[in-house]
Parts: sequence; structure tokens; C-alpha cells
Amino acid sequence: MKRPLQVTLLVLSGLGLLHASLFTDLSLRFVKEGMRPMLVASGVLLLVLGVAEAWSSQKPVSDDAADSHSHDHGQDDGHGHDHSTVPRIAWLLFLPALSLLFYAPPALGAYTAAREAPKAVAEQRYFDPLPATSPIPLTLTQFTSRVQQDHKRDIGGRSVRMTGFVTPDKGADGWYLTRIIFTCCAADAQSVKVRIHGAAALPANTWVTVTGTWHPGGTLGTSSAPAALDARTVKKVAKPVNAYTDALPLF
Repeated sequence: MKRPLQVTLLVLSGLGLLHASLFTDLSLRFVKEGMRPMLVASGVLLLVLGVAEAWSSQKPVSDDAADSHSHDHGQDDGHGHDHSTVPRIAWLLFLPALSLLFYAPPALGAYTAAREAPKAVAEQRYFDPLPATSPIPLTLTQFTSRVQQDHKRDIGGRSVRMTGFVTPDKGADGWYLTRIIFTCCAADAQSVKVRIHGAAALPANTWVTVTGTWHPGGTLGTSSAPAALDARTVKKVAKPVNAYTDALPLF
């Protein structure tokens, strides 16, 4: 690839990474918050390399060196290879760089969650007593663990409040309150879902806070109990900052 194109590609890639990780929150669609500093550092490094490459291309070359370079690497090097043009496949390298600047792929959401089984919650043997407050703010994972593993069955009849986005379920009654969790990045994303009964579903990917009580089924405190809620209220909310964790939402 010719030097001006190398410089352009390095600079565009660096600007794209900085745009996604430093000047906007686009990087959080694809990686965890903890990886953001590394993306910023990578963007800065690419910019520095691009500037260094551009500066080195401006250095004067002696006539003898130019003649030698022309003799050794002319338009045809004797082996049938023409180095004067850029391979067409190299232009594809510009697509990811430009996409970071001008077109960010959509974030993971209901389309992804509807096509995979919910993440299995980790086994938990001890549960702290539930607070007296009502409704109780819980994550979807906490609610599922309480329903399926808490043998004291403290969650039964208690009003809880959870936040997630809407995932429709066209094949059955109700819909899912969902959170997508990144372990590292979008490639290893998993979803946790709670089925919602008794309330009409808002459009897919709408972020909502749902208040209600456990929807009876199976035996509470065992794996036969469904992670499901009888909704009392459903309130539309803004997408939280920590959208790709199952922590209590930060708005």
C-alpha cells in the first residue's frame, strides 16, 4: 500500500477509536467499561503512528538513494509484479475505520435475546434477609436466584422492582424483561430474562422499570419455579449507563 494511503488508514482508524471510546459512549455497545482506557490508548497510538509515518515521508531523499531505489524497485521488478498500484483488496481496510466514524452498528438488544436461552444463574446457598422496603429493587439475576434457590421462600408475595428492556415473545402469553451481560465484549454476550405477565408489551428494546410480585408456578425455592412476574406497573425509562451489566441501573 502506498505511504499516503497508509497514513490515511492509520489516522482514520485512530480517530474512529477515539470517537467511539473517548468522545462518545459507542464503545460500550461492544466492550465492557473496563476496556475503554485500552481503546483510547490504541486510538492515540494509531494517530501517533500516522503522524510519524506522514513526517517520515517528507524527509528528503538523496539523488543516489533515489536512483538506487528506482533501479531496484521500478514499475516492474522483473518478476511480473507491479508495485505502483494499490491491491484492490486493501481498500476494504478503510471500511471498518470509516464505520467507527460515520456508522456504528446497532447495539445488541431484543433481536439477540429472543434467539438464545437465558443465562443460567450461579448456584447460591445463602441469602441475606430481604429489606423491609417495598418495592424491593432487584437485578434480574437476583430475582431469579431468589425464586429458584432461596429455600426460605422470602420472595413470595413481596413487591419487587426491576429494570430492563422489552423482548417480545410472539409464541406465548407475556413478554420478557431482559438484560444483556458482557463478560468481555459483545462476542460473549449472554442474556438474563424474567417473563412478565399481566401487562401489555411496549415495543421491542424499550427500556422499562417493572413493579410486581412473583408469578406462581412450580415450587418456589426450586428450579421448577419460573422466573416470572405479575406486573403491577410498567414505566418507560431511559436506557441506563450500565446497560450491559445486570447491576441495579445507573441513570
